[in-house]
Amino acid sequence: MTLTQDRPTLAASRNDLPTWWRNAAVYQIYPRSFADANGDGVGDIAGIRSRLGYLAGLGVNAIWINPWYPSPMKDAGYDVSDYRDIEPVFGTLDEADAMIAEAHALGIKVIIDIVPNHTSDQHRFFVEALAAGPGSPERDRFIFRPGRGEDGALPPNDWQSCFGGPAWTRTTNPDGTPGDWYLRLFAPEQPDVNWDNEDIRSEFLATLRFWFDRGVDGFRIDVAHGLVKDSALPDVGDLPFPLPEDWPDDVDHPHWDRPGIHEIFRTWRAVADEYAPQRAFCGEIWVGRPRRLAAYLRDDELHTAFNFDFLMCPWLASDLRTVIDATLATHAAVGAPATWVLGNHDVCRPVSRYARDQRLGQPMDRNLVHFLGRPADLDAGLRRARAAALLMLALPGSAYIYEGEELGLPEVEDIPLDAMQDPTVKQTFGADPGRDGCRVPIPWDADASGNYGFSPAGASAPWLPQPSGWGERSVSAEQGVPGSTLELYRSALAIRNAHPALGDGDMQWLDSPADVLAFSREPGFACWVNVGPEPVALPADAKVLVRSGDLTADGALPSDTAVWLELG
Repeated sequence: MTLTQDRPTLAASRNDLPTWWRNAAVYQIYPRSFADANGDGVGDIAGIRSRLGYLAGLGVNAIWINPWYPSPMKDAGYDVSDYRDIEPVFGTLDEADAMIAEAHALGIKVIIDIVPNHTSDQHRFFVEALAAGPGSPERDRFIFRPGRGEDGALPPNDWQSCFGGPAWTRTTNPDGTPGDWYLRLFAPEQPDVNWDNEDIRSEFLATLRFWFDRGVDGFRIDVAHGLVKDSALPDVGDLPFPLPEDWPDDVDHPHWDRPGIHEIFRTWRAVADEYAPQRAFCGEIWVGRPRRLAAYLRDDELHTAFNFDFLMCPWLASDLRTVIDATLATHAAVGAPATWVLGNHDVCRPVSRYARDQRLGQPMDRNLVHFLGRPADLDAGLRRARAAALLMLALPGSAYIYEGEELGLPEVEDIPLDAMQDPTVKQTFGADPGRDGCRVPIPWDADASGNYGFSPAGASAPWLPQPSGWGERSVSAEQGVPGSTLELYRSALAIRNAHPALGDGDMQWLDSPADVLAFSREPGFACWVNVGPEPVALPADAKVLVRSGDLTADGALPSDTAVWLELG
């Protein structure tokens, strides 16, 4: 089986642009689940290297790799114990250097994760903080406070962990008595750092330079909206987040999207600007309000940020158009490109989100998908996901593709409870099914041996169980098959790399029925997406470049189908 394919030379030349990040189609690699080269059931850097030819053939311009640093793996690597080395499960620093060089030789940029909101409790800074005791300079690198109530037995405030339960963990003094509490907005093993501390600021600036010097082209910034906390630590009470769109900007949440974050990212941008070719940042920023997101993208801060409003939007034409218009308007106000995304390692896969009734609740909510009895029509979900991919790749700006989306993988919704790994499941006592369903190792081969090609023959079982029938959605099953989701992505990315209208730029809406999204981009390109129930007629003088599904016998665009057109 060959997993390589020639791609247009324009794909590589586009990466030579000084502002490559404004146009890039980026492929997200969750390393534990992408490719396992040594047979231990966990993906690794050697596995990534073995599949770089596949990624080049797919036509992506860059890859983003989730954390590959040393970690106790209490949260799949987002609990980092050393930001300047490689987790042995994944490989070595030499292997990482070789992978970066090999990707660059194929014209692929390399973006890695950085986790600045918290460390692992095994990071040397936190180990030193616990040993030094209350009031010490070492403890000032984190957020320690005495408890409330009798003998300090209650957490310092009412803040809640994103994984469920209070956001505080109590320490034990050397004499065995209960001590102060430390803030951890995620797992107990992930203490939040104090960004008012100069040691923390210096440590992360040194980390940026360490990886930039090794050739990394950019960073995706985890929880970028969460770094700064109100030092008074007030209760949240009934304050919502995201804050409503019509609330004044002088009302701030005590630990999300605080104004002091922007000064931090200005110092980061100054470091990135020291390098040539230009390094870039992409922020994971959940703030809800488009204008607040755009504030992170001013020309002296971050280059891009994920557009989660688009990811969360139901498959409804009016909702999609509203999100697209708001995104483009607010990004244009600060001169930033939009960054479109349909899925990632934290949310239900789009095939399964779109398989449910889009008029009921938030389609990305895992609880709605798993526990509230909403039936899934996976055929409809796949049709919509394929159409959404063409929509995303046609919009102005950059786009991110999560591993397996190009295969049309659904969420794995029947992982046994005892096989689940996500700390969310444990902290909510199973009330939240967690994120494992989108993290199952992807299938490369239709043959079930070797974990469907994820691992070599005779390997250990994969770290998360793969469902039976996974091979039907594998690379080998879809490669070269006309109409497969893999070939759809390859065709669309080849056109996107070659067509002068695509990537960064402008768009204009076209007159179309209410349930249709139709827009043009110059020169000579149009995208039509039918979100409604009935077929719609396409422009008579247009040539079809690529379509997400078959047209009707008379050339109309069916329901849940998208098409790219060359205009005469």
